[in-house]
Amino acid sequence: MHAYQSLTDQELLGCEDPEAFGVFYDRHVATLLGYFGRRTGDAEAAADLTAETFASAIVARRRFRASGPPAIAWLFGIAHHRLADHYRSGRVDDRVRRSLQMERRPIDEDDVRLIRSLADDRATALLVDLSPDQREAVRAHVVDDRGYTELAGALRVPEATVRQRVSRGLATMRRGLGGPL
Repeated sequence: MHAYQSLTDQELLGCEDPEAFGVFYDRHVATLLGYFGRRTGDAEAAADLTAETFASAIVARRRFRASGPPAIAWLFGIAHHRLADHYRSGRVDDRVRRSLQMERRPIDEDDVRLIRSLADDRATALLVDLSPDQREAVRAHVVDDRGYTELAGALRVPEATVRQRVSRGLATMRRGLGGPL
């Protein structure tokens, strides 16, 4: 497990080490891809907007205040502005990406399928419809990629309970989608 995995989002944004921001990125990239995918209906635009949002977050992270809104709310504020810019201009503004000398990575068919699945409103609705315990466990384990042991400690329940919540939650979602998850 990476040394930064146990830090909160707020702590990660306050850290100067680029690897800490990488952990923050890993925690939230799927959520942003789904957010943009649902709103644009375009996998390529979703990938570009996600990249733009994180590029903007890198530039702005010194302005993030741990005493303010949670880090995820701060990130979604940036995402909202990127999306508004996209709708105004009809394209993604890549000035920030160019200023950081980040190359635009073309997306392949696997990326398109992943973004579309993340943007699937049915999957999002099914997650929301789970019991709070199952929803939290599935989101933390599947979306945030947190281990069962870590979750058991954070939730103060036995590891078997976390495994059961994830298993039951995924089974419920699988039935709702009519296929494998």
